[in-house]
Amino acid sequence: MDKYITTPLTTQKTEGLQAGDYVYITGTIYTARDAAHQRMYESMKEGNKIPFDLQDNIIYYLGPTPERKGQVIGSAGPTTSSRMDKYTPLLLDNGLKGMIGKGKRNREVIDSMIKNKAVYFAAVGGAGALLSKRIKASKIIAYDDLGTEAIRELYVEDFPVIVVIDNKGNDLYEIVMQSS
Repeated sequence: MDKYITTPLTTQKTEGLQAGDYVYITGTIYTARDAAHQRMYESMKEGNKIPFDLQDNIIYYLGPTPERKGQVIGSAGPTTSSRMDKYTPLLLDNGLKGMIGKGKRNREVIDSMIKNKAVYFAAVGGAGALLSKRIKASKIIAYDDLGTEAIRELYVEDFPVIVVIDNKGNDLYEIVMQSS
């Protein structure tokens, strides 16, 4: 079933999403990969602020290619989510409601998603050029020294994702494996 949501991604909105739903996101989302996650995690552990408010926000695991002339952003395909797993429960405990990436998540992340009523979306790997067309604005807001792994604030319109793990812990990957 196709669903359209606008950020912020509140608990009320996550409760309406089920594993397997096709979702189109409009609004502000943020990008962060491995190095940015490590910095945010360490800052939070030290009691310091991070570059943006996690509350009801979505992080897209993305390190885009450089934009070409006339483009907002280069190719914008997802990266493997499991590389962020060790940092994710702390971010979820501090208000993060959604993540976009590809691949499986570990049990600790899934349990934290259930506890915090968060969801995990998958974007189609290999479709980065097409996904970039749904990104209407992009600006680096932190960790510029990380290059493509800097944290960006994106404005997206009808950004296509699939709910892989819903806020009850239903995992589309497991559902598909069990049915085959």
